[in-house]
Amino acid sequence: MYKFIKRFFDIIFSLIVLILLLPVFIPIIIILLLTGEHEVFYRQDRVGYKNKIFGIWKFATMVKNSPNMGSKDLTMRNDPRVTPVGRFLRKSKINELPQIINILTGDMSFTGPRPLMKSGFDRYSDAIKAKVYNVRPGLTGIGSIVFRDEELIMTNSKLSPEECYRDVILPYKGALEIWYQQHRNFYTDFMLLFLTGWYVFFPNSKLVFKVFPSLPKRNFEKGVSV
Repeated sequence: MYKFIKRFFDIIFSLIVLILLLPVFIPIIIILLLTGEHEVFYRQDRVGYKNKIFGIWKFATMVKNSPNMGSKDLTMRNDPRVTPVGRFLRKSKINELPQIINILTGDMSFTGPRPLMKSGFDRYSDAIKAKVYNVRPGLTGIGSIVFRDEELIMTNSKLSPEECYRDVILPYKGALEIWYQQHRNFYTDFMLLFLTGWYVFFPNSKLVFKVFPSLPKRNFEKGVSV
């Protein structure tokens, strides 16, 4: 019943949100057409429900061919591949909003584990890979809320970006996504949506750990070298 009701609300609210966001989308589209790479949308293959590949929609924020440049699929703080407009869109998470289309088509939900590129997904252990996408990936989720500072963690780390992501970030992120599956209900989903908005205005808040005290403990901080 939970899955049916959640999908019903995904369809209804994605239609409503798309209509409400039109006044926001139109100026962003115009700005992107006039700046940077003159590209508006970027469609990228991601791993989704039951580990099937789907195309995710985003506003374009990086230079063309960026996955084959620099740190490849890992984005650092002040990454030179990110356009000036793209930097604002990424920091505010506005670049993710076109994924409302993915929610409407059923590839995603409003809440769930963030869909990774295949290269990122393959860094998970086999045990996590077998479980993490047993639910639809989400526009937001516990992993993306806790790791809003992911780029800064990799930038401050003594490890290489690849090592930091693989050995520090990903194991904890996987534990968070498994926690979500064990605790998913309407309350959890509602609070994840609330916290997503909260962190836009209070990015350094620790509220998520107070709302969900049973979360796996995080043993590193964004300003500490790991």
